[in-house]
Amino acid sequence: MFRINKAAFPLKHRLCRQISTSSPLRTTSVTLKALGLDSYNLGVYNGQWGGNGDVIETTNPATGEVLGAVQQASAREVDETIGKAADAARYWRTVPAPKRGEVVRQMRNAIADKIEPLGRLVALEMGKIMAEGVGEVQEYVDVADYAVGLSRSLNGKVLPSERAGHAMLEVWNPIGTVGVISAFNFPVAVYGWNSAISLVCGNSVIWKGAPTTSLTSVAVTKILAEVLEANALPGALCALVCGGAETGEQLASDRRVDLLSFTGSTKVGREVALAVQTRFGRSLLELGGNNAVIVHADADIDLAVRAVLFAAVGTAGQRCTTARRLLLHDSIHDAFLERLVAAYAQIKVGDPLQPGVLCGPLHTRASIAAYEQGIADVVAQGGRILYGGKVLGDRPGNFVEPTVTSISHDAPVVQREIFAPILHTIRYTNLDEAIAWNNEVAQGLSSSLFTSSPEHIFRWIGPEGSDCGIVNVNIPTNGAEIGGAFGGEKETGGGRESGSTAWQQYMRRQTCTINFSGALPLAQGIKFE
Repeated sequence: MFRINKAAFPLKHRLCRQISTSSPLRTTSVTLKALGLDSYNLGVYNGQWGGNGDVIETTNPATGEVLGAVQQASAREVDETIGKAADAARYWRTVPAPKRGEVVRQMRNAIADKIEPLGRLVALEMGKIMAEGVGEVQEYVDVADYAVGLSRSLNGKVLPSERAGHAMLEVWNPIGTVGVISAFNFPVAVYGWNSAISLVCGNSVIWKGAPTTSLTSVAVTKILAEVLEANALPGALCALVCGGAETGEQLASDRRVDLLSFTGSTKVGREVALAVQTRFGRSLLELGGNNAVIVHADADIDLAVRAVLFAAVGTAGQRCTTARRLLLHDSIHDAFLERLVAAYAQIKVGDPLQPGVLCGPLHTRASIAAYEQGIADVVAQGGRILYGGKVLGDRPGNFVEPTVTSISHDAPVVQREIFAPILHTIRYTNLDEAIAWNNEVAQGLSSSLFTSSPEHIFRWIGPEGSDCGIVNVNIPTNGAEIGGAFGGEKETGGGRESGSTAWQQYMRRQTCTINFSGALPLAQGIKFE
């Protein structure tokens, strides 16, 4: 990502940027055209497109190629957009929920119609392989399906009253305006989780995606804007404000943003939470993960090897649910590692658009620096590199070798999240020990146990088991379905998105007592006469 001085890069030159006919750039050109994008794009939408802030160029992390430029929001535009979104929310909350669901259904179809070019743009701009890029867009489609059904079942409760002639209800109403700050690693899906559910709940949505995936943010918003326009609805229902940290700070501090959903690092999430809490707003946090897979002595080894490979290497280790720690029972430790290292040797690293590639690039050069520091720390702290450990500097792009280490469970490097494909392997002797080590890190997002024992399964998912928000058995730590609530505990932030009762975070709960008796009995039998 490059920040451009607008004075040195006049608008007419940005608009006239020429794209080469060479293969990689031609792929970019075709992809942008299919999504209504150009080499220069406006990054603010609130019913009208605009942008008066800095111009940001995004790059392909596999090649270093400049993909395009997006003009970010100015502080004034962010302020105006929040106001328009608040106005839109006041209208939208009066529309019956099933009718809101119909609009989301149309959005779902519009996204699905663009699934291939949108998935390709994710691969180009974020760096994940094409199958994962398309899969991410499919996740938006799936959660939109879920939201459409939800629009007819946003149910409250009828509660028994202790007073004769009284009814007590629990009612859910829209919260208002929802801000969404999403991260680079899922530039479509995280917004989809929040947007689809928020809209059927009766809220407007303001989105700030990661600056390094701004083209994807603009592409998705263009698709949704067409649906809103076709239904004569305010564009600010799905507002966009591309920008950096200062834009995020503005969303966090503005009282008109009733709920702010933030996905990113624990460090920044803590700052966001404090800013929102200072004004007594509501925040939904999806932060770091330091996820463990436990392979017990009675596990299906073939199944576990395949699962660990995807969990640790998928998205080049840049999922919040990536497996970063592998706990192996002493009795299967050596044999399992032999098979895992052999599987790692078969992983093809390269351009995510190329067939057969399973591991694309890291997203930025800063990610490479974090990878290198992680490898150095492993060695300095008494660990060994069993496979990988090198930056692939023989080619353009941000490529590294997926890495397997052997190290103590309590080494400082193991206790922190490194957003790269580094898997720390650890030997344990009994399940109690493994569960304790699973739980000893500061984060609490995802975890998985491989076993064939019902006794072990129910211990793992019970009160003495994993302390994570996602507790799996015989599947990887990543690849969550949309029907369950997604999120974690401790420094992961405690937020929940997507399925189950996660929709309740986007609404106000109200307890309503209705007296139809004609008398005035007071609760708890109080006499006030």
